[in-house]
Amino acid sequence: MASIVQFGARRGSAPAKAGSARPEMQRRKTIAENAFMLIAASAVAMPFAIWLLVTQAALPFIIACAGLVGGMVSLSLHQRHRFDEAALAQVSTLMGAGLILTLLDVRLGDSGLALTLMGPVLAALLATRPIRRLSWIATAAIILMSTLASMLGVPAASTFTQPAIATGAIAFALAVAMIIHTTHHINAAFVVQDKAQVNAYRHLVEHVQDAVLRYSSDGELLFASRSAEKLLGCPRYQVQGTALAERVHVLDRPLYMTAFADANMAGKNRTIEVRMRHDDDAVASTIPVFIWVEVRFSPVVEDAAEARHEVIAMLRDVTERKDADASKTAAHRAAEEASQAKSRFLATIGHELRTPLNAVVGFSEMMASGIGGELSSTHKEYAGLIQQSGRHLLDVVGMLLDMSRIEAGKFEIEPSRFQPDEIIPACLAMIETTAQNKKVALATEIEPNLPEIMADERACRQILLNLLSNAVKFSHADGAVTLTVKRQGQSISFSVRDNGIGMAPMALERIGEPFFQAQDGLTRQYEGTGLGLSIVKGLVELHGGALRAMSEIGMGTTMTVLLPINGPATKMADTATVLPLHREPVAPKTSWQNEKRKAQ
Repeated sequence: MASIVQFGARRGSAPAKAGSARPEMQRRKTIAENAFMLIAASAVAMPFAIWLLVTQAALPFIIACAGLVGGMVSLSLHQRHRFDEAALAQVSTLMGAGLILTLLDVRLGDSGLALTLMGPVLAALLATRPIRRLSWIATAAIILMSTLASMLGVPAASTFTQPAIATGAIAFALAVAMIIHTTHHINAAFVVQDKAQVNAYRHLVEHVQDAVLRYSSDGELLFASRSAEKLLGCPRYQVQGTALAERVHVLDRPLYMTAFADANMAGKNRTIEVRMRHDDDAVASTIPVFIWVEVRFSPVVEDAAEARHEVIAMLRDVTERKDADASKTAAHRAAEEASQAKSRFLATIGHELRTPLNAVVGFSEMMASGIGGELSSTHKEYAGLIQQSGRHLLDVVGMLLDMSRIEAGKFEIEPSRFQPDEIIPACLAMIETTAQNKKVALATEIEPNLPEIMADERACRQILLNLLSNAVKFSHADGAVTLTVKRQGQSISFSVRDNGIGMAPMALERIGEPFFQAQDGLTRQYEGTGLGLSIVKGLVELHGGALRAMSEIGMGTTMTVLLPINGPATKMADTATVLPLHREPVAPKTSWQNEKRKAQ
């Protein structure tokens, strides 16, 4: 039956697959040998058949001619690599000879019907499924025809003479010989293939990098691959019985036994990581050395109704990965601690600096206003410079505090409903003096009938102030800065556009990094800490929004902030879907640096 499965879906002219090359080659060889058998037997019988033909016994000559023609046709098809058709020719020859004998004597059970039944048997061994199906249909037709002829009393075409009986017996014997020859060779091919596969699997198991173990259904270790010796540092015979379980670290044994029980009794695949003792003769130490081993239990389920199953276990040394994970975890913890220490340092320094700076700014204002006495023009100028520098330092300290709170997840926002266009005048007024000093024109493009937005109003003002300040700072004299506010889908878009110096693509990719400036070094022309856009990015992310940038060197920069209308937790059902009829060209999406800025 194995040969039937192997050849059931194969075409004669198709190349054999690697896994069944040996049986296929043996099948083709057997077809050729059967053809030679037919030709040889028919050639040997032909002189006797011709002699009997002269004595008016035509049956032997007809059968000999059928065998000779069938063998030659089969051999010719085989030489043309039409192997399935060659097998069909042999099956047809046997069934044709049986049909001839059946027509000469319609009695059931004669040698003709017996020879006919040899056709499907040979087809099952050599032919494809369609040929096997066709052979059984033809056999049924011959049996039905013989049965009807017997029931209707159709007279036999000839009587059972001695030559006819001998011819039928010889033909049947030849058919049986072909069947025996074919079965022997096909089974031999499968035996050789099975041995080759077993040797290949044994070689694979013995030389695979992972250690392979096989447990019986009773939990007894039946086999351990050669690679287990390298993994455990001991010969294989030392892990027989319960010795392997004793090598598992005492804290990991419950996990190991539970996983094995799940595979052995429940038929489940389990993968665990445990510590196992590794012996090293080169190191003389009384302290056991343990390595991390990944164990994969796979049950061999042959019958789902069985209470226990055999288990295949694959063991892999994952000590290096575990050490790398531990190092990575330690480095991550150290980085988090350093970041927290930095934030605490900034917060502490910020609070410590704010108090004396407030005094500096306050007293410089009092001096400039003449409360402590009238000052000369030079002293007033100095007092104004002190006041200006003090306010600048207060702004820097404020940004440092905001940045530290955002990074630490302690920046709390208080969303409320407000009109987005109401905060625009105050922001423009705060930046207007700086813009006038640089001769930069401020303009606004505000879409009418904007919906209310759920956001922190103070944070939104800070976002706009930082964007406007950057745009004015990096604009040329007589330049222009335009603030555009409009609805964009489920968000409100705040866009600040300038025609200043612009940024390179490499600088665009780093926008939002703390302390990053496009012009760095001692020769940079523009002052600043590089925290403005970093704070903007953090505040936008706290609102669940997005920050986009589009810039070109010498042509200016456009910074766009998208804030959801319904706040950080925007619901699709609460915000109407807007179909955009016009979309402005945007720059390619930049990959912002991933930083944890959302408040806990």
